[in-house]
Amino acid sequence: MTTPPRPLCGGSVPGKTALNGVRVFDGRQLSEPRTVVIDGGVIGTDAAGAQLIEASGAVLLPGLIDAHIHLHGRDSLEQLCAYGVTTGLDMATWPPQLLASLRGVSGLTDIRSAGTPAIGRGGPHAKIPGMAETAIVLDPEHARRFVAARVAEGADYIKIVVEAPGEGGPDQPTLDALFAAAHAQGMKAVAHAASHGAYALALEAGADVITHIPLGRPLEATEVSRMASEGRVTVPTLTMMEGVAASRGAANDFAAASQSVAALHRAGVPILAGTDANSQPGVPFQVKHGESLHHELELLVDAGLSTAEALRAATSLPARHFGLMDRGAIEPGLRADLVLLDGDPLADIRATRTIRRIWCGGTEYTPA
Repeated sequence: MTTPPRPLCGGSVPGKTALNGVRVFDGRQLSEPRTVVIDGGVIGTDAAGAQLIEASGAVLLPGLIDAHIHLHGRDSLEQLCAYGVTTGLDMATWPPQLLASLRGVSGLTDIRSAGTPAIGRGGPHAKIPGMAETAIVLDPEHARRFVAARVAEGADYIKIVVEAPGEGGPDQPTLDALFAAAHAQGMKAVAHAASHGAYALALEAGADVITHIPLGRPLEATEVSRMASEGRVTVPTLTMMEGVAASRGAANDFAAASQSVAALHRAGVPILAGTDANSQPGVPFQVKHGESLHHELELLVDAGLSTAEALRAATSLPARHFGLMDRGAIEPGLRADLVLLDGDPLADIRATRTIRRIWCGGTEYTPA
């Protein structure tokens, strides 16, 4: 799985295909061998007239969902799709014209996005080359205008970058206003919180989803308990945190992040697989699109999730918590986002890398 992705195969219009003899991951286990029908862009029930593909012994997964990506162009979609990531939850892409060009691209990874993120005037994100000036939020009244503007642009949720006190992010009143405005608009509010101080602020402000997990020392037991009792969701991006720790020459700091994920998992906090995939200059670590999600699954298993739980973290759970009710499982009527594997990922999570074929909205794509 190290070769570069190849282009969309054939460009054929989705038709009817029957995969015969596949063992289907149902969220907990593999089924006995059965037939799954791809009927146009959805999973069908009638195999009559379908092109038959013999797949005896192969494993069929729902298309994978990366719950934290950044988009830079069509290449991002192609790289994601080539590794079986058929849905991407983008956590910051600008300008709006670029984002619009990447929505609804037939046969490629389907996306949802926050659009422009909310950041502080003096934080690290303000120093990213090309960062949108409209991202900087100065005070509570500005926060309300910011959220209204993102809603008007068609954002699917609101992304708010939280920094520890004194590190240049929005202050607590502004954060409170951002999260409150998002909720008033019926929007999910996602917090970037990569440090302990930021995590505490995000919890206090009312984040629905907290992405990243601090390095250096595990989360406090009270924070873990609060995440569980208040129904918060985590996207720990272990791949990114591992890379950041290594880039600082402090690889041992990553152990604490893994321990925090283990504690959140034991407490029953929903854990979603996300990588922070990006090719953005000026960020601490660049994570490869698509390929990195398979590493994320491996890190989640290392942190204590079962293989089935890790697979749910990249399929049904992000679909549920981000309201994507047409995907995340292999059931009639849902999107035909499918990944056919040669190996058994329940026996060894590394088998998600043994991709034989991929369908994105019913259109087949050549695996990397």
